[in-house]
Amino acid sequence: MDLLVEYFNKVSWEDIIFTGLRILLILIFIWILVGITRVLLRRLEQLLIERGRAEGEMHEEVAKRAETLVRLLRQAIVIMIWVVGVLIILRQLGIDIAPVLASAGILGLAVGFGAQNLVRDVISGFFMILENQIRVGDVAIINGTGGLVERVNFRTIVLRDLAGVVHVFPNGTISTLSNMTREWSAFVLDIGVAYKEDTDRVMDIMKQVGAELHKDKTFGPLMQGDVEIFGVDKFADSAVMIKGRIRTLPIKQWDVGREYLRRLKKAFDAAGVEIPFPHRSVYFGEASKPFVTQLLNEAGQDYK
Repeated sequence: MDLLVEYFNKVSWEDIIFTGLRILLILIFIWILVGITRVLLRRLEQLLIERGRAEGEMHEEVAKRAETLVRLLRQAIVIMIWVVGVLIILRQLGIDIAPVLASAGILGLAVGFGAQNLVRDVISGFFMILENQIRVGDVAIINGTGGLVERVNFRTIVLRDLAGVVHVFPNGTISTLSNMTREWSAFVLDIGVAYKEDTDRVMDIMKQVGAELHKDKTFGPLMQGDVEIFGVDKFADSAVMIKGRIRTLPIKQWDVGREYLRRLKKAFDAAGVEIPFPHRSVYFGEASKPFVTQLLNEAGQDYK
Protein backbone atom coordinates (compact mmCIF):
# COMPACT_ATOMS: atom_id res chain seq x y z
CA MET A 1 0.00 0.00 0.00
CA ASP A 2 2.83 2.35 0.81
CA LEU A 3 4.40 1.60 -2.59
CA LEU A 4 1.21 2.61 -4.39
CA VAL A 5 0.98 5.85 -2.40
CA GLU A 6 4.60 6.63 -3.15
CA TYR A 7 4.06 5.87 -6.86
CA PHE A 8 1.03 8.16 -7.14
CA ASN A 9 2.88 10.90 -5.26
CA LYS A 10 5.63 10.81 -7.89
CA VAL A 11 3.21 10.95 -10.81
CA SER A 12 3.02 14.35 -12.54
CA TRP A 13 -0.69 14.79 -12.86
CA GLU A 14 -0.16 18.02 -14.74
CA ASP A 15 1.76 16.18 -17.49
CA ILE A 16 -0.93 13.49 -17.65
CA ILE A 17 -3.68 16.09 -18.05
CA PHE A 18 -1.81 18.01 -20.75
CA THR A 19 -0.91 14.79 -22.56
CA GLY A 20 -4.54 13.68 -22.38
CA LEU A 21 -5.67 17.03 -23.78
CA ARG A 22 -3.17 16.80 -26.62
CA ILE A 23 -4.36 13.26 -27.45
CA LEU A 24 -7.96 14.48 -27.35
CA LEU A 25 -7.14 17.33 -29.72
CA ILE A 26 -5.37 14.90 -32.04
CA LEU A 27 -8.45 12.62 -32.06
CA ILE A 28 -10.72 15.62 -32.75
CA PHE A 29 -8.43 16.73 -35.59
CA ILE A 30 -8.49 13.20 -37.04
CA TRP A 31 -12.30 13.15 -36.81
CA ILE A 32 -12.54 16.55 -38.57
CA LEU A 33 -10.05 15.47 -41.25
CA VAL A 34 -11.97 12.25 -41.92
CA GLY A 35 -15.20 14.25 -42.17
CA ILE A 36 -13.68 16.69 -44.65
CA THR A 37 -12.37 13.76 -46.67
CA ARG A 38 -15.83 12.17 -46.84
CA VAL A 39 -17.40 15.46 -47.96
CA LEU A 40 -14.80 16.01 -50.69
CA LEU A 41 -15.14 12.44 -51.92
CA ARG A 42 -18.94 12.77 -52.06
CA ARG A 43 -18.47 15.84 -54.25
CA LEU A 44 -16.05 13.89 -56.41
CA GLU A 45 -18.64 11.14 -56.75
CA GLN A 46 -21.26 13.65 -57.90
CA LEU A 47 -18.83 15.13 -60.43
CA LEU A 48 -18.10 11.68 -61.86
CA ILE A 49 -21.83 10.92 -62.13
CA GLU A 50 -22.55 14.25 -63.85
CA ARG A 51 -19.69 13.72 -66.29
CA GLY A 52 -20.98 10.23 -67.11
CA ARG A 53 -24.49 11.56 -67.72
CA ALA A 54 -23.10 14.25 -70.01
CA GLU A 55 -21.43 11.51 -72.06
CA GLY A 56 -24.75 9.68 -72.39
CA GLU A 57 -24.07 6.77 -70.05
CA MET A 58 -26.74 5.00 -68.03
CA HIS A 59 -27.24 6.44 -64.52
CA GLU A 60 -26.97 3.07 -62.78
CA GLU A 61 -23.70 2.21 -64.50
CA VAL A 62 -22.17 5.64 -63.83
CA ALA A 63 -23.25 5.59 -60.19
CA LYS A 64 -21.81 2.11 -59.68
CA ARG A 65 -18.43 3.04 -61.16
CA ALA A 66 -18.25 6.31 -59.21
CA GLU A 67 -19.22 4.60 -55.96
CA THR A 68 -16.53 1.94 -56.45
CA LEU A 69 -13.81 4.52 -57.08
CA VAL A 70 -14.86 6.73 -54.17
CA ARG A 71 -15.07 3.78 -51.79
CA LEU A 72 -11.53 2.69 -52.64
CA LEU A 73 -10.18 6.22 -52.24
CA ARG A 74 -12.03 6.70 -48.95
CA GLN A 75 -10.67 3.49 -47.47
CA ALA A 76 -7.10 4.32 -48.51
CA ILE A 77 -7.21 7.91 -47.22
CA VAL A 78 -8.95 7.06 -43.92
CA ILE A 79 -6.47 4.26 -43.20
CA MET A 80 -3.56 6.59 -43.92
CA ILE A 81 -5.00 9.32 -41.63
CA TRP A 82 -5.52 6.89 -38.74
CA VAL A 83 -2.06 5.35 -39.13
CA VAL A 84 -0.42 8.78 -38.95
CA GLY A 85 -2.70 9.76 -36.05
CA VAL A 86 -1.87 6.62 -34.04
CA LEU A 87 1.85 7.21 -34.54
CA ILE A 88 1.48 10.79 -33.26
CA ILE A 89 -0.50 9.57 -30.23
CA LEU A 90 2.19 6.99 -29.44
CA ARG A 91 4.78 9.76 -29.59
CA GLN A 92 2.72 11.83 -27.13
CA LEU A 93 2.64 8.84 -24.77
CA GLY A 94 6.43 8.77 -24.75
CA ILE A 95 6.77 5.65 -26.87
CA ASP A 96 9.68 5.67 -29.29
CA ILE A 97 8.10 5.14 -32.73
CA ALA A 98 11.43 4.82 -34.57
CA PRO A 99 11.50 0.99 -34.18
CA VAL A 100 7.84 0.87 -35.24
CA LEU A 101 8.59 2.89 -38.39
CA ALA A 102 11.66 0.76 -39.13
CA SER A 103 9.64 -2.46 -38.73
CA ALA A 104 6.84 -1.05 -40.88
CA GLY A 105 9.37 -0.09 -43.54
CA ILE A 106 10.92 -3.53 -43.62
CA LEU A 107 7.47 -5.17 -43.68
CA GLY A 108 6.31 -2.84 -46.45
CA LEU A 109 9.42 -3.59 -48.48
CA ALA A 110 8.87 -7.34 -48.13
CA VAL A 111 5.21 -7.07 -49.04
CA GLY A 112 6.10 -4.79 -51.95
CA PHE A 113 8.47 -7.35 -53.42
CA GLY A 114 6.03 -10.19 -52.90
CA ALA A 115 2.91 -8.40 -54.13
CA GLN A 116 4.28 -6.05 -56.75
CA ASN A 117 2.22 -7.71 -59.50
CA LEU A 118 -0.92 -7.41 -57.38
CA VAL A 119 -0.24 -3.72 -56.69
CA ARG A 120 0.45 -3.14 -60.38
CA ASP A 121 -2.84 -4.81 -61.34
CA VAL A 122 -4.86 -2.82 -58.79
CA ILE A 123 -3.34 0.53 -59.77
CA SER A 124 -3.85 -0.19 -63.48
CA GLY A 125 -7.44 -1.24 -62.81
CA PHE A 126 -8.10 1.90 -60.78
CA PHE A 127 -7.03 4.22 -63.60
CA MET A 128 -8.80 2.07 -66.18
CA ILE A 129 -12.09 2.48 -64.33
CA LEU A 130 -11.41 6.14 -63.53
CA GLU A 131 -10.80 6.96 -67.20
CA ASN A 132 -13.83 4.88 -68.23
CA GLN A 133 -11.81 2.99 -70.82
CA ILE A 134 -14.06 -0.07 -70.74
CA ARG A 135 -17.38 -1.07 -69.19
CA VAL A 136 -19.41 -4.19 -68.59
CA GLY A 137 -21.34 -5.03 -71.76
CA ASP A 138 -18.74 -3.61 -74.15
CA VAL A 139 -17.18 -5.68 -76.91
CA ALA A 140 -13.42 -5.28 -76.70
CA ILE A 141 -10.17 -6.72 -78.02
CA ILE A 142 -7.60 -7.16 -75.25
CA ASN A 143 -4.09 -8.32 -76.14
CA GLY A 144 -5.46 -9.66 -79.43
CA THR A 145 -8.40 -11.56 -77.89
CA GLY A 146 -11.92 -10.28 -78.55
CA GLY A 147 -15.10 -10.85 -76.60
CA LEU A 148 -17.91 -9.44 -74.50
CA VAL A 149 -16.82 -7.77 -71.25
CA GLU A 150 -18.55 -9.60 -68.39
CA ARG A 151 -16.72 -8.09 -65.39
CA VAL A 152 -14.40 -5.15 -64.75
CA ASN A 153 -12.57 -5.49 -61.45
CA PHE A 154 -9.70 -3.58 -59.91
CA ARG A 155 -7.40 -6.54 -60.53
CA THR A 156 -8.81 -8.29 -63.61
CA ILE A 157 -11.04 -7.94 -66.67
CA VAL A 158 -13.15 -10.93 -67.74
CA LEU A 159 -14.04 -11.49 -71.41
CA ARG A 160 -16.25 -14.16 -72.97
CA ASP A 161 -15.66 -14.81 -76.67
CA LEU A 162 -18.16 -15.96 -79.29
CA ALA A 163 -17.41 -19.63 -78.54
CA GLY A 164 -18.23 -19.11 -74.86
CA VAL A 165 -14.62 -19.31 -73.68
CA VAL A 166 -13.91 -17.07 -70.67
CA HIS A 167 -10.65 -15.11 -70.75
CA VAL A 168 -9.28 -13.43 -67.59
CA PHE A 169 -6.70 -10.66 -68.00
CA PRO A 170 -4.82 -9.14 -65.04
CA ASN A 171 -5.02 -5.38 -65.55
CA GLY A 172 -1.27 -4.92 -65.22
CA THR A 173 -0.60 -7.24 -68.18
CA ILE A 174 -2.92 -5.45 -70.63
CA SER A 175 -0.74 -3.93 -73.35
CA THR A 176 -3.44 -3.23 -75.96
CA LEU A 177 -7.14 -2.55 -75.39
CA SER A 178 -9.55 -1.79 -78.24
CA ASN A 179 -13.12 -0.91 -77.30
CA MET A 180 -15.41 -1.63 -80.25
CA THR A 181 -18.60 -0.27 -78.68
CA ARG A 182 -17.63 3.07 -77.08
CA GLU A 183 -20.41 5.66 -77.64
CA TRP A 184 -21.13 4.33 -81.16
CA SER A 185 -20.14 1.40 -83.37
CA ALA A 186 -19.65 0.86 -87.09
CA PHE A 187 -19.96 -1.95 -89.60
CA VAL A 188 -17.31 -1.55 -92.32
CA LEU A 189 -18.34 -2.59 -95.84
CA ASP A 190 -15.89 -4.04 -98.36
CA ILE A 191 -18.05 -4.93 -101.35
CA GLY A 192 -16.43 -6.54 -104.40
CA VAL A 193 -18.04 -6.35 -107.86
CA ALA A 194 -16.88 -7.49 -111.28
CA TYR A 195 -14.62 -5.22 -113.34
CA LYS A 196 -17.27 -4.97 -116.04
CA GLU A 197 -19.78 -3.33 -113.69
CA ASP A 198 -20.45 0.41 -113.61
CA THR A 199 -19.19 1.44 -110.17
CA ASP A 200 -21.40 4.55 -110.06
CA ARG A 201 -24.47 2.36 -110.63
CA VAL A 202 -23.29 -0.09 -107.97
CA MET A 203 -22.83 2.71 -105.42
CA ASP A 204 -26.30 4.05 -106.21
CA ILE A 205 -27.75 0.60 -105.46
CA MET A 206 -25.81 0.45 -102.19
CA LYS A 207 -27.11 3.87 -101.16
CA GLN A 208 -30.67 2.91 -102.09
CA VAL A 209 -30.50 -0.27 -100.02
CA GLY A 210 -29.10 1.73 -97.10
CA ALA A 211 -31.91 4.31 -97.35
CA GLU A 212 -34.54 1.57 -97.31
CA LEU A 213 -32.88 -0.06 -94.30
CA HIS A 214 -32.80 3.29 -92.48
CA LYS A 215 -36.59 3.55 -92.92
CA ASP A 216 -37.14 0.06 -91.48
CA LYS A 217 -38.99 0.06 -88.14
CA THR A 218 -36.70 -2.57 -86.65
CA PHE A 219 -33.26 -1.63 -87.94
CA GLY A 220 -33.71 2.08 -88.62
CA PRO A 221 -33.64 3.15 -84.94
CA LEU A 222 -30.37 1.24 -84.51
CA MET A 223 -28.62 3.27 -87.22
CA GLN A 224 -26.96 6.66 -86.77
CA GLY A 225 -27.46 8.25 -90.15
CA ASP A 226 -27.49 6.86 -93.66
CA VAL A 227 -25.01 4.38 -95.05
CA GLU A 228 -21.71 6.08 -95.91
CA ILE A 229 -20.27 5.02 -99.27
CA PHE A 230 -16.65 6.14 -99.53
CA GLY A 231 -16.12 4.98 -103.12
CA VAL A 232 -13.76 2.66 -104.97
CA ASP A 233 -11.13 1.51 -102.48
CA LYS A 234 -8.83 -0.74 -104.53
CA PHE A 235 -8.51 -3.07 -107.51
CA ALA A 236 -8.36 -6.63 -106.21
CA ASP A 237 -7.41 -9.75 -108.17
CA SER A 238 -10.94 -10.52 -109.28
CA ALA A 239 -13.04 -7.55 -108.17
CA VAL A 240 -13.30 -3.82 -107.77
CA MET A 241 -13.61 -3.13 -104.02
CA ILE A 242 -16.04 -0.46 -102.84
CA LYS A 243 -15.70 0.64 -99.21
CA GLY A 244 -18.45 2.01 -96.99
CA ARG A 245 -19.58 2.20 -93.38
CA ILE A 246 -22.75 1.96 -91.31
CA ARG A 247 -22.71 3.81 -87.98
CA THR A 248 -24.96 2.25 -85.34
CA LEU A 249 -25.73 2.26 -81.66
CA PRO A 250 -23.11 0.47 -79.53
CA ILE A 251 -22.91 -3.30 -80.10
CA LYS A 252 -25.62 -3.21 -82.82
CA GLN A 253 -23.30 -3.03 -85.81
CA TRP A 254 -23.40 -6.75 -86.54
CA ASP A 255 -27.21 -6.96 -86.49
CA VAL A 256 -27.55 -4.01 -88.87
CA GLY A 257 -24.60 -5.09 -91.03
CA ARG A 258 -25.89 -8.62 -91.59
CA GLU A 259 -29.33 -7.35 -92.58
CA TYR A 260 -27.78 -4.81 -94.95
CA LEU A 261 -25.67 -7.48 -96.66
CA ARG A 262 -28.73 -9.74 -97.01
CA ARG A 263 -30.70 -6.98 -98.71
CA LEU A 264 -27.74 -5.90 -100.83
CA LYS A 265 -27.31 -9.43 -102.22
CA LYS A 266 -30.96 -9.48 -103.29
CA ALA A 267 -30.65 -6.02 -104.84
CA PHE A 268 -27.53 -7.04 -106.79
CA ASP A 269 -29.28 -10.18 -108.05
CA ALA A 270 -32.30 -8.16 -109.17
CA ALA A 271 -30.11 -5.59 -110.95
CA GLY A 272 -27.85 -8.20 -112.53
CA VAL A 273 -24.72 -6.99 -110.72
CA GLU A 274 -22.06 -9.69 -110.67
CA ILE A 275 -20.30 -10.51 -107.42
CA PRO A 276 -17.19 -12.26 -108.75
CA PHE A 277 -15.24 -15.14 -107.36
CA PRO A 278 -11.54 -15.89 -107.92
CA HIS A 279 -10.77 -17.67 -111.19
CA ARG A 280 -7.63 -18.72 -113.04
CA SER A 281 -6.66 -19.27 -116.67
CA VAL A 282 -4.13 -22.09 -117.15
CA TYR A 283 -1.53 -21.86 -119.98
CA PHE A 284 0.93 -24.54 -121.14
CA GLY A 285 3.66 -22.38 -122.57
CA GLU A 286 3.49 -18.98 -124.19
CA ALA A 287 2.36 -20.22 -127.61
CA SER A 288 -0.46 -22.43 -126.35
CA LYS A 289 -4.06 -21.43 -125.87
CA PRO A 290 -5.65 -21.38 -122.39
CA PHE A 291 -6.29 -24.92 -121.22
CA VAL A 292 -10.07 -24.42 -120.93
CA THR A 293 -10.23 -22.97 -124.45
CA GLN A 294 -8.25 -25.89 -125.82
CA LEU A 295 -10.60 -28.40 -124.21
CA LEU A 296 -13.64 -26.61 -125.62
CA ASN A 297 -12.13 -26.60 -129.11
CA GLU A 298 -11.33 -30.32 -128.90
CA ALA A 299 -14.85 -31.04 -127.67
CA GLY A 300 -16.27 -29.07 -130.61
CA GLN A 301 -14.18 -31.05 -133.08
CA ASP A 302 -15.39 -34.32 -131.56
CA TYR A 303 -19.00 -33.25 -132.07
CA LYS A 304 -18.27 -32.54 -135.71
